[in-house]
Amino acid sequence: MLRKNLISNFSSSRIFFNEIFRNNPKILSCKCSSFIPPEQKINNNSFGKYEVVLPWLVSARKKVPSYIPKPLYYETLFPEDTNDIIEIKNDNQIECIRESCLFAKTILNNVGLFIKPGVTTDYLDEQIHEMIINNGAYPSPLNYRDFPKSICTSVNNVACHGIPDNRPLQNGDILNVDITVYLNGYHGDCSKMFVVGEIDSEAKRLINITKSCLNAAIKICKPNENFCNIGNVIEAIADENKLSVVPAFVGHGIGQYFHGPPDIFHFANDYPGKMCPGMTFTIEPVLSQGGNEIEILDDGWTAVTTDDARTAQFEHTILITNQGCDILTY
Repeated sequence: MLRKNLISNFSSSRIFFNEIFRNNPKILSCKCSSFIPPEQKINNNSFGKYEVVLPWLVSARKKVPSYIPKPLYYETLFPEDTNDIIEIKNDNQIECIRESCLFAKTILNNVGLFIKPGVTTDYLDEQIHEMIINNGAYPSPLNYRDFPKSICTSVNNVACHGIPDNRPLQNGDILNVDITVYLNGYHGDCSKMFVVGEIDSEAKRLINITKSCLNAAIKICKPNENFCNIGNVIEAIADENKLSVVPAFVGHGIGQYFHGPPDIFHFANDYPGKMCPGMTFTIEPVLSQGGNEIEILDDGWTAVTTDDARTAQFEHTILITNQGCDILTY
């Protein structure tokens, strides 16, 4: 059985959206004339000193040229359902997803060029959107279940699915930037942490341990390995370092579909199933300085920690091979 004490609003993004959000879509809108920036709240406790982030103004979603191949949800807002069978990719499919993952990694590696105090995450979204479409690809998050932007940017206490907005980045902020691209019919997905100016020692520790969790989980991936051991390894490291795994967000299968089986849980579990050559999936643990509870804000996407603790996340797409695994977004 999965651990019962998930305490979060949902046990996985994919399960949650399939069962709930599809039937209750939220339309994001705001009026510039009525926008008032949230009152600044500074945390200065055992978690460190940083600004607690709330949503600011979200600009209009970007256009995608007609000549760019798009996933079906560009028009419908909802992806096609996938069955519960984990796809084993053939050589041609593997080459296609390698290409999309390589491009996603290249885009992610360029994000740091734009990050500095005073820059908004909306500006990051604009720059990355242009880079993606200028290379003939589609930014996968855009229109996915009505998500309004081309990337996800999660700052400080935002655990996941942060919507780029007009809040200026502050010295000492930490943020995850999540890049997924749709190229030649396949999605490639990756994310990593960035820092703004000088950050405190607590933030550095959180980032380093989260990255170590991802690397340790990847190291065990090979044919016949149990999927559940990914979460077992990650939670052991988190517990040892007195950090919490946020259980609401899971890795997922990926290919011509953005999200599919298997679900990759990042906490200790006994989820059934074994890895086989040809499987591709993401591993993307979110660790918190505090508790593991989150809440979803009124925009329907932004997930924040209930105790305002900062979080960190790293993500790679991997391929199981005959010998072990390849990190397609490395």
